[in-house]
Amino acid sequence: MIIDTHVHIFDPLRPEGVPWPNPDNELLYRTTLPDQVKAQAVPEGVDGVVVVEASEWVEDNQWVLDIAKEDSFIVGLVGRLEPGDEHFARDLERFSTDPIFQGIRFWGGNFEDVSQGDFIDNMRRVADKGLVVDVNFPWKSPDGFFALQEQVPDLKIVLEHVSGVTVNGERPSDEWMANMRRAAEHAHTTMKVSALMENSAEQPAPVGAEYYRPALDAMWDIFGEDRLFYGSNWPVCERAGTYARCISTVRAYFAEKGTEATENFFWRNSQVVYGWKER
Repeated sequence: MIIDTHVHIFDPLRPEGVPWPNPDNELLYRTTLPDQVKAQAVPEGVDGVVVVEASEWVEDNQWVLDIAKEDSFIVGLVGRLEPGDEHFARDLERFSTDPIFQGIRFWGGNFEDVSQGDFIDNMRRVADKGLVVDVNFPWKSPDGFFALQEQVPDLKIVLEHVSGVTVNGERPSDEWMANMRRAAEHAHTTMKVSALMENSAEQPAPVGAEYYRPALDAMWDIFGEDRLFYGSNWPVCERAGTYARCISTVRAYFAEKGTEATENFFWRNSQVVYGWKER
C-alpha cells in the first residue's frame, strides 16, 4: 500500500476562482482535482492521498471535505486554519467533526512570538483533539518552534518538505542537522519526505537515489524508521520533475532498508500520525 500524504487540489475554473496559484503561473494554474491526481499517482501504485490545503480561504476546507465525500481516494485533509484568527477555535471545532479532517497547516510567521494571543491555547486545542500540525520548519524563528514543542508536548507535529534541506549530493549543513536533532527529541515530531526534488540545488532535479542519499541518510539517522513518511507535493513537484521520478527516488532508497521499513514509510507511519483509514 502507498499513501501520498501531500497533494494539493484546486480548480481555477470555479466561479469564485482560487487564491492560489496565480494565473501567471503557467505550470500550476490548472485544475488538479482527484481525477488529475489519480492519473499521476495510481500508475505508481498509490492507493490514496492526504490533501494539504493550499488555500487561505476557510471555506475551502469544506470544499475539499465535500469532494472527499464523493471520492474515497482522498483519505485525509490537512486543513488550512490560521492560529491567530479570532474564529480559530470555532472553525477547528466545526471541521474536526469530519473524520477526513486530520489536522491543520499554517505558515512559519506564527512562531515569531508564540506567547502572542491565543497561539499556545489554540495549539493545545489541536493536541486535545488528536489532530496534527503540518509546518515548514521556521528557520527565521526556530526558538518559537522549540517553545511550542516544550509547551504542548503532546502535539503531533509534522515537519513537511524535508525542512528545507539543501539537496546537493552532500551531507546537510551542521545547522540543519542540529535543528533536526533537537526537533526529533520530541517523540511526536515526525518528518514528511515531501518536496525532495524541489529542494535540489540542480534543476531539473537529478534522476536516481544516489544524489539524494546523503540527505535521506540524515533524515533516517535522525528520525528513524518509524517517523518518516512519503509525500509528493504534487503538482508543485513538477517544477523539478515528474511524479513518477519523485516516487521512484524514495522507493529505490527505502527498498534498500527492507520490506518493513518500506511499508512503514509508504503507509504505516502516516496512518499512526494522521489516523487516516482506508475507504
